[in-house]
Amino acid sequence: MTTLDDVHALTHAGTLLSADGEIVAPYDLEVAHADASGFSTLPADVLNAGREPFDADYAHARRVHLINAFGVTLGDSIIGLTALGALKRRHPHIAWTIYRPARAPRYVRRLYELAAPLFDACADLPVALSSLPADEPKIDIGNHLFWPGFATMPMIDFFLWALGVAPESVAAHQKRNRWLAEVPLGAPTHEPYVLFCPDASTPIRSIPAAARARIVARLADEFGIDVYGFGALDHPRYRDIAPLCIDTSDFLAWIGHARHVVTADTAALHIAAGFDVPTTAFFTTIPAHLRARDYANCAAIEFALPHLEGMHASARAADLQALERAYRDYDWAAMPLARAAPDIV
Repeated sequence: MTTLDDVHALTHAGTLLSADGEIVAPYDLEVAHADASGFSTLPADVLNAGREPFDADYAHARRVHLINAFGVTLGDSIIGLTALGALKRRHPHIAWTIYRPARAPRYVRRLYELAAPLFDACADLPVALSSLPADEPKIDIGNHLFWPGFATMPMIDFFLWALGVAPESVAAHQKRNRWLAEVPLGAPTHEPYVLFCPDASTPIRSIPAAARARIVARLADEFGIDVYGFGALDHPRYRDIAPLCIDTSDFLAWIGHARHVVTADTAALHIAAGFDVPTTAFFTTIPAHLRARDYANCAAIEFALPHLEGMHASARAADLQALERAYRDYDWAAMPLARAAPDIV
């Protein structure tokens, strides 16, 4: 084990161990503005693919402990749970326990409540390392944003690899978040609609305000039905449904019942793929294949912004001006619209 200073503790590619032997999520320390000095890395018997890649021996495991899985954003968690679902199908005899940051956003915590059939128990960190049986596999996936592989691998492949599984051993159709289709949804609206999700987790990945009305106009003309979306927008065929979306289950339902989704939010993209909803998705700082490679009914639009590639977040004026120019110069009449692909089971 290595003792870390406060800066390296928060950016450590893994979960932390406190001086009194508790497993602690760096995210919880950061959100609480707590002193992060004096924490150590987890011991070597806790598997961490970022430290040393491994091939998991799941055939002989009865319970597996997943430490700090699968992040604190909706999109990352959906994909991580998809990876877990693939393993659950392959190894139905295993009981899975997930340990999660206690301060994760409520809407992300709600996703794990909805996904409960995929695992056997979910506990908040911190927990005492000594409470995890020594003879049961323990896998650390903590702080995955700082793992080099997360920026270079398709996300589903990254999580499979982090779980000790060869990504190529899992079929593409098992990488499409189909477990979401098992989540009970509310009744659909009485009329069909196209769904517009322009806001991502950061401005640099969101659709600029100046481009939104043109996209809605194109969708209304193409589909001949109303466009629903999140946020105010002045167009006669547009309806703001943000006030009606107060829970993660509402968000899933609005996407799951849509005729088509247009989005810059990868969480919405991942959800739409789970329900086989045709989707047009915009990518600015992340290559499309890292997020949409396995989605047969996704039309991806990539803007060539090499100086912004790999940027996780930005609201800098110069970056947003470059983004606005890319959207301004795009030919919206040529915007591709995905069509439903045949289901594969």
